Amino acid sequence: MIPAALRYMRAGSVEEALAALVEPGAQTLAGGQSLVSVMKLRLARPELVVDISRLELAGIETADGELRVGALTTWADLAGSAELRRPALAAISECAAGIGDLQVRNRGTIGGSLAHADPASDMPAVLLALGASVVLKSAAAERTVETRDFFLGPFTTAIAPAELLTGIVVPLPATGSGSAYASVEHPASGFALAGAAALVRPDGSTSVAVTGIGATPFLLDAEPREALAGAEVFGDRFAPVAYRRHLAEIVVERALTSAGARAKEDA
Repeated sequence: MIPAALRYMRAGSVEEALAALVEPGAQTLAGGQSLVSVMKLRLARPELVVDISRLELAGIETADGELRVGALTTWADLAGSAELRRPALAAISECAAGIGDLQVRNRGTIGGSLAHADPASDMPAVLLALGASVVLKSAAAERTVETRDFFLGPFTTAIAPAELLTGIVVPLPATGSGSAYASVEHPASGFALAGAAALVRPDGSTSVAVTGIGATPFLLDAEPREALAGAEVFGDRFAPVAYRRHLAEIVVERALTSAGARAKEDA
């Protein structure tokens, strides 16, 4: 299909983008791998598309006990980062390497994906397990929102109409930690029927998050099998409720096993 009529502008700076986003019906375009697809189906009908793809919002750096990732960092950059191959952060590069195909990984951005908030998106589970936050900027102020408070529902986030997601902040796990991501994908679409990310700390404590099984990705607040048994799981023609819950149990176990092995490597 063809998108509905719209106006287009390419922002030359963050300030220019923020000024344009004040307009009702404005929508940000980053890599375009999520937004353009739903625009073609007319599930999204922005009146103004603000292209931020050439802004200097990409990069991966560690400083002051934090990993900082720019919103326009591509999946390919994340997958190829030597910094993100460290056992404690390996879930990020591992997850990014399995997203879409080569073209999607070269164009798609982490910020665009988070803002799109597809319930089957992979990376939100990783960022939840790692305790990450997102940085949101408006013309008036900048604020940081924890990922556990960021995803409000399917395709719905805490981003205000005139805000721009500019980056992601991950507290660096302690030495001796390991992280991993595991998923079972639909063979045609590549989207996760169930995905799980795990962080195993030196003291043996864990943080586990799942995606693809409910309205939003979420952290498990109890022993994994018990938490999944009580979770609200949706079913569809691809995976009934019981099957999707079973897949979630499997990917959680796989993620925990891999994360535990990586923690031992870093001990």
